[in-house]
Amino acid sequence: MNKLNLNFKQFLLSLFIVFSITSCVTKQEIVYFQNAKDFETMVDTDTFEAKLKIGDIISVYISTLNPTLAQPYNLVMATGAAGEMVTYIIDVDGNIDYPVLGKIKLVGLTVEEAKELFKKKFKDGNLLKDPVVIIRILNYRVTIAGEVNGPGVYNIQNERVTILEALGMAGDLTIKARRDNVLVIRNQNGTKTYSRVDLTSKEVFNSPVFYLTQNDYVYVEPNNSAISGASGDSRVNTLITITSFILTTALIFVTRN
Repeated sequence: MNKLNLNFKQFLLSLFIVFSITSCVTKQEIVYFQNAKDFETMVDTDTFEAKLKIGDIISVYISTLNPTLAQPYNLVMATGAAGEMVTYIIDVDGNIDYPVLGKIKLVGLTVEEAKELFKKKFKDGNLLKDPVVIIRILNYRVTIAGEVNGPGVYNIQNERVTILEALGMAGDLTIKARRDNVLVIRNQNGTKTYSRVDLTSKEVFNSPVFYLTQNDYVYVEPNNSAISGASGDSRVNTLITITSFILTTALIFVTRN
């Protein structure tokens, strides 16, 4: 009788330990910037500018003191919404085919560099005097997936966003997210690059993917606790299952003794 009672207590203790280990989430797993010190400063060079890539969709608008002279460069679609400007896709060779100017190689340039290139071509060809060139990247969006509260595709209006801002747009990471191994997949003109970011470290600010570029894909993988509890759907279900098993075993034990 005593031996059975001892064995049963050991069994209950083992179940409790297993449940505690598999369901526990530590501070080290969920806190951001753990190695940042009080009053510490980090210099932000703030030099990021998005560069044009193959496959980018852009709009180009030219303005001059004489609107008639700029009209050949501001094409309007013959069909669709009234006044809808023609857009341009950077082809596999990095070019767009622009009215009058022909092929213009834009891949790898920032928006400001592209504007200066247009102005130079207008000046060199003696086509327009002091034109204002407005260029926008129309497909500047990032995808956030995995253990975030609001996964989805997010359009970026100002052509500049950090990974922290993007995750904030997605409602931040869930409690089940692994914060030390966030994956950023980037398309660099036909080549995929994979970069890992540790949000628990202040070194995230030095990461080459701290600023996201157009069409970046950010994946937040689940942590060990989430993976361990996947078969039970949730901790509550796991606890209910264990409790039911314990009560059933206890009932059998009492009945036999």
